[in-house]
Amino acid sequence: MAIRALKRLFTVEEYHRMAQAGILGEDDRVELIEGEIVNMAPIGSRHAAVVDRLNRILSRRIGERAIVRVQNPIRLGEHSEPQPDVTLLRPREDFYASAHPGPEDVLLLIEVAETSVEYDREIKIPLYARFGIGEVWLVDLEGKAIGVYRNPSPEGYREVQTLGHGAHLFPNSFPHLELPAEEIMG
Repeated sequence: MAIRALKRLFTVEEYHRMAQAGILGEDDRVELIEGEIVNMAPIGSRHAAVVDRLNRILSRRIGERAIVRVQNPIRLGEHSEPQPDVTLLRPREDFYASAHPGPEDVLLLIEVAETSVEYDREIKIPLYARFGIGEVWLVDLEGKAIGVYRNPSPEGYREVQTLGHGAHLFPNSFPHLELPAEEIMG
């Protein structure tokens, strides 16, 4: 008789209770992806610089038309709570104090990858598509390119572009906002 290993998947509520009980600490670099607690890659200096640059650019140019959220959770159903590098959220008076934002609150989600591009592309971006996040950018620091993912479906994004040097990005939610790729990547 073959013995099959069973995986124990966690819910978002169980994940939060682990933090409250001290099993997971505030400084632990983990996120919940499809029921699994996943270690996040350490943040390198280039990665941090791009996230800081995006935060400054988006905060200045968008103002109060959106909340710029940096490396904080979004809730995707019962079993996932990723922490994207940058999200633009629908404005809310309480700044989401009552609950983490869900897919319906996300105007643009940006992942910055220095060493995690394959994981982001193969695991996280399909997850974002399944939950209907309308637009995701993947800033690939090693490949010096930005993947733009739009038109989500349960099977993935139907519209995918890879933009590099000389390209200009225009978020769907803010089509007047022009972001040169060089300005994002530095």
